[in-house]
Amino acid sequence: MKLRVFSFLVTLLLAITAAAQQGPSSQDLPSAPSAVKEQEKPRPPAPEPAPQQPAQSAPAQPASQTQASTNPTPAPAQPAEKQPSPAVAPSSDGISGSAAAAKPAASSDAGDEPDIIIRKTVDEVNVIFTVTDKHGRFVKDLKKNDFRVLDDNKPAASIVDFRSETNLPLRVGLLVDASNSVRDRFRFEQEAAIEFLNSIVRPRFDQAFVIGFDTTAEVTQDFTDSSEKLSRGVRLLRPGGGTAMYDAIYWACRDKLMKAGPENQAVRRAVILLSDGEDNQSRVSREEAIEMAQRAEVIVYTISTNISGVKLRGDKVLERIADATGGRAFFPFKIQDVANAFSEIQDELRSQYAVSYKPADLKRDGKYRTIDIAALDKKLHVRSRKGYFAPTQ
Repeated sequence: MKLRVFSFLVTLLLAITAAAQQGPSSQDLPSAPSAVKEQEKPRPPAPEPAPQQPAQSAPAQPASQTQASTNPTPAPAQPAEKQPSPAVAPSSDGISGSAAAAKPAASSDAGDEPDIIIRKTVDEVNVIFTVTDKHGRFVKDLKKNDFRVLDDNKPAASIVDFRSETNLPLRVGLLVDASNSVRDRFRFEQEAAIEFLNSIVRPRFDQAFVIGFDTTAEVTQDFTDSSEKLSRGVRLLRPGGGTAMYDAIYWACRDKLMKAGPENQAVRRAVILLSDGEDNQSRVSREEAIEMAQRAEVIVYTISTNISGVKLRGDKVLERIADATGGRAFFPFKIQDVANAFSEIQDELRSQYAVSYKPADLKRDGKYRTIDIAALDKKLHVRSRKGYFAPTQ
């Protein structure tokens, strides 16, 4: 009897213990789904291969889910997260993995090639020059072998190109001294300048601009091929004030003519300077103005407004500027000769040669190098700019 009672009590105790254990587990159930969700959160990247191989990925998903529930260790989930890491640098076609890693490398190599092409430089010097006989008449039928080219006192390594340039597009800047010193003859100079621009600028081919300067330079007409607009720009000029001639030359060459002309098309750049050569207001020096004209490959023609019959200090300045840039200085004896000077400039701009050559020992040091182009026929006179500044890079 005692044994039965003892067995009953043991059985009852075991039942109570089992019930007690089931009660807390039922209360802990809400935490289980959240634990599963936390483990499944890293899993979304895994189904990404499904669009690529739908037949294989469909049955594989249940297995992966079962494996995740039975083996909640994070080790399988980490490769899925690390898998896309090579594709951090996105490719244009969306390729990932090793193929994507190779793709940017190839595109990077391909991207280096244009840089090499762009940075490649050709050491060539371009010079425009004119040739006249002993009577001052232009000679237009000479060939490459009729000349000798010296660069920094050494023969050029090679002549890359030589041609007679009678029809290049013109980019011309008319710089008119509007200071008080030229007031008496200003009106006639305006009319002569208008006639020059009307005859030299061809519509849809050449372009010119007008600058008047006294203490400052003022653009009264920007680049245009319209003779009407150019004429209006000249007539807008009014004399008065001091003279900042060097500043006007410097600014016209740097900010206007250096940037003139379409890319990959040769143009002839010229400044026609109408002044007495006296400067009392400029911030740059005469040599700085000349240097800028040389860098911009601008030929400067000067027309003196001094009609005293005596060459003054300003006339020597005009002569220096024209000579250094390959231009020509005109000194009219009377005001009517100004129109003749404009006419001669027009003829010269249509009677020039162009040569491109490679120097024998060009050094990229930014230093000034001389140019000497001479005709083998000693009776002929060649006029060109006197030199240039070597590149620095």
